[in-house]
Amino acid sequence: MKLTQKELEVAGLLEMDSRISNEDLAKMVSISMEELTEIITKLEKEKILVKYTSVINWSRVEGHEGVTAMIDVKVTPKRGVGFNEVAQRIYRFKEVKSVYLMSGAYDLSVIIEGRSMNEVAHFVSEKLSTLDSVLSTTTHFILKKYKHDGTIFEQNDEDRRIVVSP
Repeated sequence: MKLTQKELEVAGLLEMDSRISNEDLAKMVSISMEELTEIITKLEKEKILVKYTSVINWSRVEGHEGVTAMIDVKVTPKRGVGFNEVAQRIYRFKEVKSVYLMSGAYDLSVIIEGRSMNEVAHFVSEKLSTLDSVLSTTTHFILKKYKHDGTIFEQNDEDRRIVVSP
């Protein structure tokens, strides 16, 4: 679907900060509140604006330590449906946060979250690897997030200017 310049601006601003007020958003794009409401309704109806989310740095919250794993999956596509059927079976598991069709050595990239490495290993060995179309998996554990969805988690705010004295 082709969007107008104003619709693209609204979508881009909401992607950067979904908490921005409608009043501020309308001013930033130079449109009326009525026009903004129409644009947002259209973007939601057309499934362009899918969900409003927050990015949480759980590593800074005591008691919420967990693990995130990226799993490369090689599969055998099914005749007539390709990768879609196996991708749907995978994304229905509650542990799965994201599934992507990829180019390269592996077909799918699956991102899951668990309370421990053991829980992730159990998911891979008992649920993912047992699916008929799955040929192989490679699991990568995320050790630290530096940036996620455009948000930098820990910035070094040191002043890096050179000291100049007379």
